[in-house]
Parts: sequence; C-alpha cells; structure tokens
Amino acid sequence: MNFSSMNTESRNDRTMHIDELSIKKALQLMNEEDRLVAEMVGYEIDHIERAIEFVVDSFKKEGRLIYVGAGTSGRIGLLDAVECVPTFSVDSTQVQGLIAGGSQAFIKAVEGAEDSFELGAKDLKGIQLCKDDTVIGIAASGRTPYVKGALDYANEVGAHTVALSCNKKSEISDYASVKIEVDTGAEVITGSTRLKAGTAQKLVCNMISTISMIQLGKVYGNLMVDLQPTNFKLVERAKRIIMQATDCDYETADQLLEASRQQPKTAIVMYLLDCDYDEAVKQLQQHHQHIKPILKEEK
Repeated sequence: MNFSSMNTESRNDRTMHIDELSIKKALQLMNEEDRLVAEMVGYEIDHIERAIEFVVDSFKKEGRLIYVGAGTSGRIGLLDAVECVPTFSVDSTQVQGLIAGGSQAFIKAVEGAEDSFELGAKDLKGIQLCKDDTVIGIAASGRTPYVKGALDYANEVGAHTVALSCNKKSEISDYASVKIEVDTGAEVITGSTRLKAGTAQKLVCNMISTISMIQLGKVYGNLMVDLQPTNFKLVERAKRIIMQATDCDYETADQLLEASRQQPKTAIVMYLLDCDYDEAVKQLQQHHQHIKPILKEEK
C-alpha cells in the first residue's frame, strides 16, 4: 500500500487553515471531525460482531484475547487489556496487549521495532500463543510489519485472527480472517493518527472487550457485577451495584459484600435467592456465571 493512497496520510481540506483560527473555532472544527468517527465505526458493525464471536469462542475454551500493535495502536490495545482486570475480574493473562518494542514502548517509542515482521511473531511465541486464542492486530495505516508478522504467525498456529485498521484495503486485512476497516479519513493534523484513527480504534476495542464480557455473564442488566473492589471508590461502587440490583439498603449491601468475599455478583445472588455464599457460587457455576437464568429457574 502506497502511503500517498492512504486516507490517514492525506491532507484534510477542511483544516488547511486551522493554525489561523481562534482557540474556540479550532475546537469546534476538531469536534466536527470527531463526530464523524462513531458513524464510520457503525459501518463496520457486522465485522466487529464476527470479531466478538471469535473472542467469546476463545474465552469459552479458556483461550485469550491478544491485542497487537505499534505506537498509538499498541498503546490502545494495552489500555483496553489492563482495564479488563478491574472492570470484569478477569485474570491479567486473559486479555493481553503486545506493543512493538516491549512495555517500555508504551512511554517512549522504540526506534525500528514496528518495522520488524519477525518481531511480531517472536512476541507471540513469547507468550505461548495457541489455537484457542484470538489475536487482534491494530494498525491505523494498515501496513505495520510488526502487526503483519504477528497475524501471520497467529494464522500458522490456528488462532482466530482479526485486523483493525483505518484504511480500506489495508495490508493487514490480508493476514486476518476478519477485517475491520474504519475509514476515518484525513486527520485534523495531517498524519496524526492518534486523533480520529486512535479514537476509532479505542471505540472498537471498547466494543469488543465489553460485549464479549457481557456474553460471559459479567454484566447484569447494565451493572458491572464482576468488578474488583480494590480501593475505597470501587468498594462503594460495588455496594451501590448490589443496592441497584436488589433494592436492598446500604447496610445490607455492606454486609452482603463482606459475606460474599468482595464479589458483588455472588452477593446479588445470595440476596435474591436468600442463600449462603456456597450455594450462590454453585448456582453461578451451574448457569455459566449468568444471573438471569438463575432467577428464571427459581420462578
């Protein structure tokens, strides 16, 4: 793919004179451009759905979701991965992010790392990639050699593969079973793909991880019942979640959270079934960690 043919590298006619605008006018212009991003993501819903089906299949087989990228794309994958632990109480290995150049590249760019096809495969070998995993390669340009190498190796292993880019007919799409190509167009500042392209990537990663976790029963209604209450704010949030799910008072929620060993979902089942911790855990295991089927069965 020629750089000159990439929308992410083209000049935006609407922002040619942004350096002459007042702060407010420049903000309004950026806002107008950003509004286009969610719409463009919407055109890729069918492909995102297929990617989620891959991820859920991997999770049910005790496989992993692994994001792979370089620069901003790699950082977005890492960000989504680390947030899954406190939000959904998953093991830190279940959703992972690999960035070209290693963890130090999250803070400071590692020169040349993204240009290595072999390094992408090497990093996946380093975490013992297997056929039960799903690998999502992220590259705004759609041509990053590191991502292509990772997807190529993932295909060799037999893992699910997804390519997420911000250009149509991107090169990484040729290395994946599912291609998500969000055409975000020219950036406000030419080539600065941390802007609209980065926003699109974050939206898609949000969708993939969130909807996948919902499919696993980690959300009840719209409550994140599997969060980890690891600090005061999250402990209070856990109590509110229990209250909202059961209509109990604060004191009861406090007692339930303690009795459930700091597990909001278990606490909710304990209250709704009027049962002890062991029975609640048993019911959740029998119903694949989903609350609603338990309640339907009780009726």
